[in-house]
Amino acid sequence: WSPLVTGRLVSGDCKNCIHLWEPTSGSTWNVDTNPFVGHAASVEDLQWSPTEPYVFASCSVDGNIAIWDTRLGKSPAASIKAHNADVNVISWNRLASCMLASGSDDGTFSIRDLRLLKEGDSVVAHFEYHKHPITSIEWSPHEASTLAVSSSDNQLTVWDLSLERDEEEEAEFRAKTREQVNAPADLPPQLLFVHQGQKDLKELHWHSQIPGMLISTAADGFNILMPSNIESALPSNDMIEG
Repeated sequence: WSPLVTGRLVSGDCKNCIHLWEPTSGSTWNVDTNPFVGHAASVEDLQWSPTEPYVFASCSVDGNIAIWDTRLGKSPAASIKAHNADVNVISWNRLASCMLASGSDDGTFSIRDLRLLKEGDSVVAHFEYHKHPITSIEWSPHEASTLAVSSSDNQLTVWDLSLERDEEEEAEFRAKTREQVNAPADLPPQLLFVHQGQKDLKELHWHSQIPGMLISTAADGFNILMPSNIESALPSNDMIEG
């Protein structure tokens, strides 16, 4: 669904085609019979631009991400070789509209700065933490640098791309505690949180009103979790009683 035009949506199919649906005054849709064509395999996910009403992105089993402008015809305005395997999911950052995240069948996920497309390599971050296909990815609606990822390895992870490893801070911590505590070398410093316990994770979404709250669905049910300080997001007892 378009976040800018009520009722407008795009749909993709296994025949490599994308169709635009426009709402009518009769509470139905006009479906463009002339599809957008640019992928060589099944279309897996679609995302509208959060700022441009005519622009959307798509990803495919062909390993590519395409950027489309409905005003420019039925071919993509840009096409990117995004991963070496199927691209399962994408998410367009609504707080930093130049950032697009993608998750692949090989367990990797990448972040691209769309402003760098003309320069060739638009990847600004690439992670290989998950060991099985990425099933869902979504930017936080409250923090521009934060996103959540779920995978077939039965893990949901939360990441903050603004973080970097600080060796001086780690040294100060070891000096204060007088313990030889070292951050695991195989864990990226951007990894904030890991949620486990669900089988066959399929989808996740951030709560649109409560910062830090997530819902995840899996074959064995759904979880609602909040891996952050809930006191800063929920009203206090005094506020409720008052």
